[in-house]
Amino acid sequence: MIVVKYHDFVEIEYTGRTKDDNSIFDTTEEKVAKENGVYDKHASYSPVIVCIGQNNILKALDDQMIGKETGKEYEFEISSEEAFGKRDAKLIQLIPANKFRQQKIQPFPGLQLNIDGIFGIVKTVSGGRILVDFNHPLAGKDIVYKVKINRVIEDNKEKLQSLLKIHLNIKDAEVELKEDSATIKLREDIPKEVQSEFKKVAENSISSIKNIEFTIGKELK
Repeated sequence: MIVVKYHDFVEIEYTGRTKDDNSIFDTTEEKVAKENGVYDKHASYSPVIVCIGQNNILKALDDQMIGKETGKEYEFEISSEEAFGKRDAKLIQLIPANKFRQQKIQPFPGLQLNIDGIFGIVKTVSGGRILVDFNHPLAGKDIVYKVKINRVIEDNKEKLQSLLKIHLNIKDAEVELKEDSATIKLREDIPKEVQSEFKKVAENSISSIKNIEFTIGKELK
């Protein structure tokens, strides 16, 4: 048994549901996703590794995991204010139909869309105007997470691989460690700005690593 601390890398399994009607909106378990109609064929259903205190998950969930023990399952309640915020009437807006036509979108109630970089859901379609709700779908809802804390990660290679998956969605990189330096071998190059930001995150999350370099190699093990 290990007690979770700030900055620990922790492997967890979880299921998130709304408190009022027990609707599941997120899970790491494929069976649960299928049974509750939230299965996504593009998603990867398996335990995930997060770094506590680094905003990999909701801050309120992050905070409640500190001090908990590995090998145990917990249930955490999170208020709407600490989850996805309260509903804001100002975020429910009427959008002219011609804006949809310009983007070749046929609106209908329930359609999820992105307008000017903001996520929204079409509520009603009436004449030349469409009512769109730009609140987060879970805004105003208290939520509950059931979390099983499997283990605390000690290996720096596994930590780096988890950060690559979380921040860059890279799952097949080769990581080599030598003293306080790390080399990450990728199949394809990524922008220098992205490399720079990742280095900051990784070096802040893993204090023993002081230098990270990226290399390219199409033939990875």
